[in-house]
Amino acid sequence: MQLNLQANFHHAAQPSLRDYSAGDDFYQMLIDAHRDLNEADSAALNAKLILLLANHIGDIEVLKQALSLAGSSTQAI
Repeated sequence: MQLNLQANFHHAAQPSLRDYSAGDDFYQMLIDAHRDLNEADSAALNAKLILLLANHIGDIEVLKQALSLAGSSTQAI
């Protein structure tokens, strides 16, 4: 399986109104989750979220691709 770099945010059982609306919703949830956290708690939230999502993905090759892309400062997403 290849890492999906196309917009893939969606609400289950709800038609998409715009390509990015669910992505915007996630971004807002992420900002809200970090609101009022100190730096250590914010970093802990990020670490937990990464591990939960990595477990959900499960495919080590996809995770390897994501880490490689995320660690590269020269590649655009």
